Formats: sequence, C-alpha cells, structure tokens
Amino acid sequence: MKFAVIQFPGSNCDLDMLHAIRDNLNEKADYVWYQATSLEGFDAVLLPGGFSYGDYLRTGAIAKFAPIMSEVMRFATEGKPVLGVCNGFQILTESGLLPGALIRNQNLHFICKTVTLKVANNATLFTNQYDKEARLSIPIAHGEGNYYCDDATLAELTANQQIVFTYEGENPNGSREAIAGITNRAGNVLGMMPHPERAVEDLLGSADGLKLFQSIVNQWRETNAN
Repeated sequence: MKFAVIQFPGSNCDLDMLHAIRDNLNEKADYVWYQATSLEGFDAVLLPGGFSYGDYLRTGAIAKFAPIMSEVMRFATEGKPVLGVCNGFQILTESGLLPGALIRNQNLHFICKTVTLKVANNATLFTNQYDKEARLSIPIAHGEGNYYCDDATLAELTANQQIVFTYEGENPNGSREAIAGITNRAGNVLGMMPHPERAVEDLLGSADGLKLFQSIVNQWRETNAN
C-alpha cells in the first residue's frame, strides 16, 4: 500500500507522518507537493498538521485552493481513504469534504498535551483494529481545535455514526459533544485534531495511534484481496 503525504507551505507534521508509515507501519509513503496535480499510484492520502499558508484568513481556508486539493477531492469521491490530522482536519472542513468547522479553543490558548480519546465507532476503515470504546493516549497541539456544527449536522453525525473519536475525561478545547474526530457519510474521509502519527511507538510515550494506520492497511488489503 502506498500513502501520499501532502505538503503545503507551512506543514510541519509531514515528516512525522512519513516516519509513521515507513518506519512503524512498514508501508510505502512519499511526499506530494501542494502544486502537484496527480495522485496516480497512491492508495491513501494523508493531510498532516501544521500551519498551512500561515493560517491566514482561517485555518485551512487558503489551502483548500491548492492545486492538489482537486485531486484529493476526486480521490475522496472515489471512496479511497483520506485522513486529515489537526490542520489537515481544518482543511477538510474548509474544503467541504467534512461538515462543521474548527474554531478557536474555548480558552483562547494554544494547547499542547496528551489527552485520552474514546473510540466511539470501531467499525470504520480507520478504527477496525481497535476494541469498541477503547481508550487511547494521543497528543494534541492546536489553537483552533474546537469542533462546531449546528444542531441538524450534529443529529446527522450521530444518526450515521460519523463521530469516531471523542475526548474522555476532559474536553480540552470545548468541542461540541467533546468531538475529536469525524468521518464523512461514506466513511472514507476522517478528520481528527489529535495526532496519531505522534503516538506510534512506546518511545514516544504511546503506541495507541499505530492501530489507526494499521486499520487503513487492513481495510485496503481486504478490499484488494482479489
């Protein structure tokens, strides 16, 4: 399986993503520059964290116009896996690939700490290797991670089981219903604020994020078994 790690001006978690895939997952991964116009040969797309375009206007608001995003949107429409982490999540909401928005943390401060996540839905292509309602230790690092959506969107997310991760024990940024990660209705696009790529080996303090990437590979192998 081959992963594309998209690089925008201001990305700073791209190396973490590449390391997680190549060295911990033992799968193929390459950088794809934001000006590229093709994702030919890739099986999954990763939008890393950082500060794309300096977070001018709004987080992710300029990145959605990058040439590569047309390909990412096509990729998603075809049902292929797309994962956006932190700034990547913000880009996915700005692009309309995920509903809702990420706004300033409730306390108006940047937060960098390890939090506890609950796997709210382990029947997705991103969570099939986790136990139901498993608790994970995953770091966060963001200033605009407060997930917001209106009542109708929240009802839809709940009814379709699109809420995949929630914060457990504390809600660090004030996200509605303590939401930490959601999918699109088709289930092939995941956006999350916590950084699973920073929790792929015990040396980093937790390996709880590795199963997320293993889940993607597991689903891909099952789908392409024939």
